[in-house]
Amino acid sequence: MPNPSAAMLVIGDEILSGRTRDANMHHLAGRLTEHGIDLKEVRVVSDDADAIVTAVTALSAGYDHVFTSGGIGPTHDDITADCIARAFDDHIDIRDDARDLLAAYYAENGREFNEARQRMARIPDRATLIDNPVSIAPGFTLENVHVMAGVPSVFNAMVESVLPSLTGGAPLVSRTVRIDRGEGDIAGPLGQLVQNYATLSFGSYPFIENGAFGVNIVIRGTDAALIKDAARSLQDQFKEAT
Repeated sequence: MPNPSAAMLVIGDEILSGRTRDANMHHLAGRLTEHGIDLKEVRVVSDDADAIVTAVTALSAGYDHVFTSGGIGPTHDDITADCIARAFDDHIDIRDDARDLLAAYYAENGREFNEARQRMARIPDRATLIDNPVSIAPGFTLENVHVMAGVPSVFNAMVESVLPSLTGGAPLVSRTVRIDRGEGDIAGPLGQLVQNYATLSFGSYPFIENGAFGVNIVIRGTDAALIKDAARSLQDQFKEAT
């Protein structure tokens, strides 16, 4: 039985402009791999309501889980929560549970719980809150979409809050085989190996070292013994060819 599938939607003009380098995709991909959920697609969209709604609708229909990053803060361009509500035709407003969390946090820290900060308590009616132990402002899950902050430390904490509630499959295992020959030399035999081990995934990553060409072949799958066997076959084949 295949592992559950997932997609990620990264939201924000700052990502597309190059001002901010996204770290959340790398973290999410690693944690989902460990949990047995296959990340199949990542999209990046601007702070545009129609673009967000269109992407959320498509990804939600295509994958078991969707993780969004960015756009749930207190400023005018933080429109993700409203867009998610629109995508699922749900009402959104300041919710008592989210407001109470934030009000207590700001009171404890002696800071004003002003109108801008209250925006972070806008949660769709049918959503469940995602715990945020870093800065309290919650994310939320609506249907199969998990809505999280863009700040990496907060995003990472929210991922850890969500993962225990998700059913995963078999964790993905990988093994790397280094071959000191160019891709053109190994393409044919590698293609045959891929056919022989159809349940595994093979990635080819070329490099140049001291002026010589080489390739790292990364073999991925859920069967560690089969991966080991494929790696041995690959190594033996090119040992014989040298």
